[in-house]
Amino acid sequence: MNRRDVEAFVHRDWAAVQDSKSAYWADQFRRHGWGAAWRAADALWVDVRLAQPEYPSAADRERDLAHHLTLRARLDRAASAFTSR
Repeated sequence: MNRRDVEAFVHRDWAAVQDSKSAYWADQFRRHGWGAAWRAADALWVDVRLAQPEYPSAADRERDLAHHLTLRARLDRAASAFTSR
């Protein structure tokens, strides 16, 4: 790595990068539906497993479940706020 490359990366137009990614995935979804996201997720899974064959560990799975349960509780509270009106 050289300093100019790192500085160019740090100072890039991150909003434009995000806009480009959003446009790309919107187009992929329009063309291929959920299959595009599924294939991307599967490719990431394969890549992670190549780098860390033991992933996910039991601890990873427990943390993931805890996060899902927390999200579920928050969504349930939010939903009840709208349905109780």
